[in-house]
Amino acid sequence: MPTDDLLLRPAGPDDAVAVAGLYTAARVAAVPQMPPAVHTGEEDRAWIAGQLASDDVEVWVAERDGAIVAYAMVTPTWLNHLFVHPDHLDTGIGTTLLDLVKSLRPAGFALWVFESNEGARRFYRRHGLVELERTDGSGNEEKAPDIRMAWPGADPLAFYRGLIDEVDEQLADLLARRVALTRAVQDHKRDTTRDPERERSIATAMAARAPELGEERLARIVHTIITESLEATESAPPAR
Repeated sequence: MPTDDLLLRPAGPDDAVAVAGLYTAARVAAVPQMPPAVHTGEEDRAWIAGQLASDDVEVWVAERDGAIVAYAMVTPTWLNHLFVHPDHLDTGIGTTLLDLVKSLRPAGFALWVFESNEGARRFYRRHGLVELERTDGSGNEEKAPDIRMAWPGADPLAFYRGLIDEVDEQLADLLARRVALTRAVQDHKRDTTRDPERERSIATAMAARAPELGEERLARIVHTIITESLEATESAPPAR
């Protein structure tokens, strides 16, 4: 179906009820590809109203014949929502809205999609997004496995390097904590020799969370982290 008759415009506070109603209808129709929503319609309306009032969020709606048939919700770096009313699926509206988001965020953006939502994953892959990482769902309200996808924008190298920089910052913070904990535990160890069995169990547990690296690589990484943490502890100046 042609989309020439669509009106794309920023949403305002008066659109909260319509946008929330569309979100609720889309979530209900998407089961079982998406897990059932965990909030009531009233909670959805309050949350949408809050997003519309936020300075860090843009909500754009697609109107047809005066009715809102789809919307997209974006932050500076994330596409939080892109929903089309169930009566208007497979009409090109989703593509039109996604193209709008790309024009609004030319440097790239990321999103989360449920692993079970094969239709959405195919849609995003078809439009140039890539699947970056998977989680077990412990970080979302539905507790359902999900996937982080991204559109790398006009300069993919810069986009991916930016994501790598974020991870490196987190790694540095974690390594600093690892050294601090290594230092703290030394006073409580009767035997200060290395424990190969414990190090293997750490690598095994990490491999379950990072299967692409595998247990053998992670064992080497764990060995290096522990070695350097111990050396940093031993070479640190005495506490005053």
